[in-house]
Amino acid sequence: MTTTAEHLRNTLDGRWHDVKNRIRTKLTDPVFRPHHTPNTVIARTKVAEQLRIMASAGAAADGFNKEHGGTGDVGAAITMIEMLAMSDLSLMVKAGVQWGLFGGAIENLGTERHHEKYVKPIINLDLLGCFAMTETGHGSDVQSLETTATYDAATQEFVIDSPTPSARKDYIGGAAETATVAAVFAQLITAGPGEEPQSHGVHCFVVPIRDPDGNDLPGVTTSDCHYKGGLPGVDNGRIRFDHVRVPRENLLNRYGDVAPDGSYSSPIESRGRRFFTMLGTLIRGRVTVGGSAGAAARVALDIATRYALQRRQFTAPDDEGEVLIMDYLVHQRRLFPLIARSYALQFAQNELVSKCHDLQTAEDPDAEEQRELEARAAGLKAANTWHASRAIQEAREPAAAPGTWPRTG
Repeated sequence: MTTTAEHLRNTLDGRWHDVKNRIRTKLTDPVFRPHHTPNTVIARTKVAEQLRIMASAGAAADGFNKEHGGTGDVGAAITMIEMLAMSDLSLMVKAGVQWGLFGGAIENLGTERHHEKYVKPIINLDLLGCFAMTETGHGSDVQSLETTATYDAATQEFVIDSPTPSARKDYIGGAAETATVAAVFAQLITAGPGEEPQSHGVHCFVVPIRDPDGNDLPGVTTSDCHYKGGLPGVDNGRIRFDHVRVPRENLLNRYGDVAPDGSYSSPIESRGRRFFTMLGTLIRGRVTVGGSAGAAARVALDIATRYALQRRQFTAPDDEGEVLIMDYLVHQRRLFPLIARSYALQFAQNELVSKCHDLQTAEDPDAEEQRELEARAAGLKAANTWHASRAIQEAREPAAAPGTWPRTG
């Protein structure tokens, strides 16, 4: 018989509640027990082991189309990453980068030649990648990225280059150690016969960065960002390119292509519309980040609530026993509104994930609905992350000394 608590949890979990319940069970395995070491070598090794276990269990298949070796369950893929945030944020980020961002770029911006070559190795972790978009000088302003990809018609290659110090790819998850290939976002520069070279805006390229032994390839310089607070298992790094050549076929060419002679073509004539259409296909990452932040907030509030139902402080008038801190109105007023907001944000997140799934699995998605989804995803990501920051801090403060322990944060 289903209990009231189970009914409530299923309602809060939404459309993919079965997925969440299944992952909750898997995360009870000792191998997925959260680890709180600031030692990046230990933490990165542990997360790599966990990721391999997930891959061997087929955890990544939901995020990829059936014809490419997956199951095509977008909602389940987003839900899985969100649930990892309730156990270990390092694992959430590593899985999200490998299968959501890097894999998502190949899946959504590439064409058949890329799908056949890369998708199955990405799912199985035979190919470890990173998502090289952010630069030292540009983060949110993706249109202004400085990295260039200049086409050389004589060799039918793109030349990937970091022309300025601020063009360095920065804080890229996986770039410090594990990734052998990067999905690099760069300004595509080419010229057709008789034309002057011109930029056609930001496009994505598959660029090898390391050999099988982990050494930087010629023209590639990587470095380690080292310890990142709260994410010791993530090997964030930096990448500089010095005229690195890749084959013409390494352009992810769903929305723009270059012919052997250098001629550029695209099914979308407007450069601005082409750019936003390209970024729109990567919306899954934005949805996942917001959901993961919400999950982290709920974990913090759960810990704070359980602590407040055990911790006692001071005696009440005319009472010899000490008072539970949860019985203090000021404590209730700190936690209860945040718990209520967590419920509201989770219901909104469930609706967003459902809409994302329906649009990304539709044969002919409505362009207006897609734009609305992108706006809602951006807004809810902000709301969830703001809420997480406040909720986690509020949960830590009344716990006093225990609130400063790494395992508490």
